[in-house]
Amino acid sequence: MKNYELWLNKFMESWKNLEGIKTTELFSKDVKYYETPMGEPCKTWEEVEGLWRVVNYNQKVHSYSFEILCETKDFAIVNWQMERTMNGNPQKIDGIFQISLNDENKLTYFKQWRAVL
Repeated sequence: MKNYELWLNKFMESWKNLEGIKTTELFSKDVKYYETPMGEPCKTWEEVEGLWRVVNYNQKVHSYSFEILCETKDFAIVNWQMERTMNGNPQKIDGIFQISLNDENKLTYFKQWRAVL
């Protein structure tokens, strides 16, 4: 059974702890990953890993929260907020994730919308 809340807790906590490689362990190797909603998805697993590898160097997450707005057997829509420092600049972010998990609770689809407030 898919457990979106458990997955999101692991995802957000590994992000906060700057554990980029641990974060990607939550993903299926064939994940369809959109860093931006209108852009193309990552074309390779190495591209996905590369996005998370830099988190260790350019971010410090101070706090986060999330709320699952909608959950079906196929996907979840999640509102998330974060306060972080990115490249030395403080940011408050409000965003939306659309995610799908497989039967092993690995991420198979990821798309995000976000606004820096």
